[in-house]
Amino acid sequence: MSLHPDYEAVIGLEVHAQLLTESKVFCSCSTAFGEAPNTNVCPICLGHPGVLPVLNEKAVEFALRMGLATHCRIASRSWFARKNYFYPDLPKGYQISQYETPLCSEGWVEIELEDGTRKRIGIVRIHLEEDAGKSLHDQDPYHTLVDLNRCGVPLIEIVSAPDLRSPQEAVAYLMKIRQLVRYLGICDGNMEEGSLRCDANVSVRRRGEERLGTKTEIKNMNSFRFVERALAYEIERQIRLLEAGLPVVQQTLLWDAFRMETRPMRTKEQAHDYRYFPEPDLVPIRVTEDVLEAVRRTLPEMPEQRRERFMAQYGLPEYDARILTETRELADYYEATVAHTKNYKAASNWIMTQVLRVLNERSMPITAFPIEPERLAGLIALRDRDVLSSSAAQRIFEVMLEDRRDPETLARELNLLQVSDDAAIEPLVEAVLDEHPAEVQAYLRGKTGLLGFFIGQVMRASQGKANPQRTRELVLRKLQARAEIDGSAA
Repeated sequence: MSLHPDYEAVIGLEVHAQLLTESKVFCSCSTAFGEAPNTNVCPICLGHPGVLPVLNEKAVEFALRMGLATHCRIASRSWFARKNYFYPDLPKGYQISQYETPLCSEGWVEIELEDGTRKRIGIVRIHLEEDAGKSLHDQDPYHTLVDLNRCGVPLIEIVSAPDLRSPQEAVAYLMKIRQLVRYLGICDGNMEEGSLRCDANVSVRRRGEERLGTKTEIKNMNSFRFVERALAYEIERQIRLLEAGLPVVQQTLLWDAFRMETRPMRTKEQAHDYRYFPEPDLVPIRVTEDVLEAVRRTLPEMPEQRRERFMAQYGLPEYDARILTETRELADYYEATVAHTKNYKAASNWIMTQVLRVLNERSMPITAFPIEPERLAGLIALRDRDVLSSSAAQRIFEVMLEDRRDPETLARELNLLQVSDDAAIEPLVEAVLDEHPAEVQAYLRGKTGLLGFFIGQVMRASQGKANPQRTRELVLRKLQARAEIDGSAA
């Protein structure tokens, strides 16, 4: 919803996703993050005179994957262009991008709104380009430093239609894009490292108007929280201007996370300011039907389809299926677990509670989780066989995080296996009832709350090994038998 009842926001997002290729888009330099500044560079990505770029085929494949996953029309022929502008971290003085002929266009994704309804958001275009370097403002008290390692890292820019109407919708859309690129294996979606970044175009207009208001662009937001806060602030700022009878100036803004406000960066550029022209050193990209079909075969099962299948195949509630399919790796872990157990709901419960708890506490990806799916399934099997109590299973789970042995071996070593054999429990029940005749008589006279006392005494006598449910059943049976004997005696 808009922040003002008389206005609505009109928002479009431009999402930049760094592609997970091993080398850059036009040269063989490494794309590894975190290397020493200005070491993953060469004459090509530094723009030295006379060098020639060569297109990375894998980057094209990754862009096509995203285009297919978002229902885009794929151009059979597209061209690169030079986008000319001066910036300290752009050594060539231009960026190789696509302008008039994007690789993918006219697609869409669906997002789920807070009320549970779904909304389709248009994708105007997805095009390939190279990343610029990075200006570092906090490394030197007097100077801005430049790290050019990022120059030439392949990007796709995903441009949405202006279909978003609130900061919350924008965040839902951005989360959807991140989920897709991670499922497709084309981007790690790490916003803190800058591999997924977002620019937002935002304007406001009175409700019911068709004409768009003057837009501003907020650049380089790298967290969901900043996107929501920046959009909320900018929408409110524009509404205040319009209510005061003042114009909204078209400009590019930065989000100041310390002051919690947008501030001007420069006057908003138009396309002609960049003096686009065809890149003379690169041939057009040709995508044949055979190429497209080969890429289509690499697509994984997408989140919505996998969620529906989890509900149908494993009988999971929608809530469980949604959480388990949030990432491809978590969904894979669940399916690897249920390959060894038919208790699909128990597997879901363990993963959603204990596994995710550990991942959050240790800031660990599921791919590094120390309990393999087969061992987790083994723990579930012990519970299913009633040879392990809930508390004992939790204790063994914690041990399994550090000990790679199977859960039954650990349960035996820790003396935690439950006894469910009547032949072992019955003597304990008889002994407890014989030792407490007064309590037995009180129970038989109607003080049924003593049932818990008897069960507790049996559990203590068994050192916690007796199956509580079976113990309860045997205590009740023995008490009933004594009630019948007392009745006969009377």
